[in-house]
Amino acid sequence: MVSRITLQVLMGLTAAALVATPAALERPSYGPHLGYNFDAKDLLLGAQLTYPITPRLALYPTFDYYFESGGSLWALNGDVKFHPPTRAGYFYFGGGLNILHGSANGVSSTKTNLNLLAGLEGRRWRNPVPYGEAKLIVGSGSAFQIVGGLSWH
Repeated sequence: MVSRITLQVLMGLTAAALVATPAALERPSYGPHLGYNFDAKDLLLGAQLTYPITPRLALYPTFDYYFESGGSLWALNGDVKFHPPTRAGYFYFGGGLNILHGSANGVSSTKTNLNLLAGLEGRRWRNPVPYGEAKLIVGSGSAFQIVGGLSWH
């Protein structure tokens, strides 16, 4: 379970980002992704939204549905994504909260975890923008997954 201090730090960073200079040239983007969770051995289908706060920092909520036999499993992620100053700007990394909900045979469980992610995305001013991402989900039942998808402005 993510500690209260970690949650407060993440919320403080998000609040600081919200009062930062608006990203005048960046527009929100959204799109689907397809991936694989290596620990659960499940395919996943999801959606993401990138909402720029500054040209380098964005709020990054995502939803993942895992194709689990004998039950259902989904995750709601609230991450922050950062593009460090690189030559082409393709690389990003970030982190945030993961809420994982599973149910099988009438029993359900919800867990809160921490996300650590890194990825590459194509030229952000074109449509669609391809991207690939690796995510480490840290907490009870830690997991590793990769996804690839497309985003539109």
